[in-house]
Amino acid sequence: MILKAGVKAPHFTLKTTPDQSVSLQDFMGRPVVLAFYPADWSPVCSDQMGLYAQVMNEFKKFDAEVLGVSVDGIWSHLAFSKDRKLNFPLLADFEPKGAVSKAYGVYEESTGESARALFVIDRKGVIRWSFLSPDGVNPGADGILSALEKLG
Repeated sequence: MILKAGVKAPHFTLKTTPDQSVSLQDFMGRPVVLAFYPADWSPVCSDQMGLYAQVMNEFKKFDAEVLGVSVDGIWSHLAFSKDRKLNFPLLADFEPKGAVSKAYGVYEESTGESARALFVIDRKGVIRWSFLSPDGVNPGADGILSALEKLG
């Protein structure tokens, strides 16, 4: 079950490069958008992550940090990010596989991937909006931007 609004966001630390990690704690005091997605290189994921890169200025108006999360490894993330010209970190929920996805209730056991899910976390680390998208559907950015606007 996907975590709902009002729940404290589970803490995590994940690799973003072979020698760098990112923790949710690093962004306390700022809104965070967690964008879980199934796989680097898939057409819908490519479109979704590319859209977030294109509308980054809209997210920045709310001082929000965007973090992409999937169970793919660091090297896949780095190549995907470079190829798609992404301007936000991709985090590898790789080992133990899917641990963070499981904590947020969005790990798909049947495929071994993260579901396509979005979370907006407020400055104090509380989930204020969550959305589980059908697998083959790009959820876009409108829901994220509406949730960020409501944070004030």
